[in-house]
Parts: sequence; C-alpha cells; structure tokens
Amino acid sequence: MRPESELLWKQGLEDLKTAEVLLETGRYYASVFFSHQAAEKFLKAAFVEVKREIYPKTHNLVELGKELGLYEVMEDLMELNPEYSITRYPDAANGLPAEMHSEFTAKKHLERARRVMLICKKLIESSER
Repeated sequence: MRPESELLWKQGLEDLKTAEVLLETGRYYASVFFSHQAAEKFLKAAFVEVKREIYPKTHNLVELGKELGLYEVMEDLMELNPEYSITRYPDAANGLPAEMHSEFTAKKHLERARRVMLICKKLIESSER
C-alpha cells in the first residue's frame, strides 16, 4: 500500500473504533459522524490505490463511490453521506444534532461503514495484483 493511502486507511480504522466507543457510551450522533469519517477515509485510500492519484477534495461519499465504481455499497454511501453536516450543525440537522440519532441509527451507520471498509479492502487488494 502506498504511504499516503496507508495513513488514510489506518486513520479510517481509528475512526471506526471511535464510532464504536461513542456508540457504547450513548453518544449516538458522534458515533454516526465518525462512521462517516471512517467510510470517507477508506474510500480515499482506495482511490489513491486504484487511480494512482490524489483523491478529490470532497466529503461526498456518493461521488467517491461512483468514481470507484462501488455500486454494491451505494445505498450505504447515500445513507452515510449527509451525516458529515447533519451530525454537526443544527441548521443542517433541522434541530439539535445530538437529538437526531438513536442507538438503532448509530448501529446501522456503523454497519454501513464496516461494509464500505470491506469493499474498499477488496478493491485495494485486487489493485495490488
């Protein structure tokens, strides 16, 4: 793995662990945010490995997924995508972000981020052959 993608991947794993810890402690909105962050870093690491160029300066998971042809996790990307803003800003959430997620939604978003990780891992491994 290239150094720049390896760092992204490792930080994605850390973000995933952070999402898990926040879920366990009941900080559901923050868990969702870190699930988004993990997925974004996995996508960007895959982008660097597959395209052999720097990833686009975006937080749009759907855009990154389309660039990589990851249509099998597109539903996951679409669900995670708005959380970059919704989990942080009351105007984007149409209310207090801390009240916008439950244990159920945090678990679902964590599962989505894990699926993104697995598909990106397969994509990276196939690009290394």
